[in-house]
Amino acid sequence: MNYAEIKKCDIANGEGVRVSLFVSGCRRHCKGCFNSVAWDFDYGKFFDEEIEHEILEALSPDYIAGLSLLGGDPLEPENRKALYPLLKRVHKMYPQKNIWCYTGYTFENGALREDKGGEVEDFLREIDILVDGPFIEELKDIRLKFRGSSNQRVIDMKRTFELGNIVLYLT
Repeated sequence: MNYAEIKKCDIANGEGVRVSLFVSGCRRHCKGCFNSVAWDFDYGKFFDEEIEHEILEALSPDYIAGLSLLGGDPLEPENRKALYPLLKRVHKMYPQKNIWCYTGYTFENGALREDKGGEVEDFLREIDILVDGPFIEELKDIRLKFRGSSNQRVIDMKRTFELGNIVLYLT
């Protein structure tokens, strides 16, 4: 997996001060995407153990609320596979911090439905907040918190799995 950028002091992509990892690779290609350069899976730098260590170290200060994954799209199969071990380590090392994930997929669409109990569900169970849905330029609204278009949702994943239906995160 490649990544486009790491922001170690980000306040735009989730609550609080965060470390944000922008992965490379997205098949969706939403019209008006703010990060279209990261559509290419080969864009940026290779994600390796050294970069993972850098991210884990950047999460250590008390003022850092957690990790945000963006893209590209973290839920693309290639990216999920590379990110899953990082998510497990973050929760083990920093159980008080949360993980936000932005994806163009929707929680209900094919990837999870066809993978019930498999690798996609395992990945999503490591996410605390999922911002789902493709960016739709015609629904863009700059007044929305933590999302670009009104079709996108901010989902509390822990409560969603606990209750068995989608629970929106109230921001």
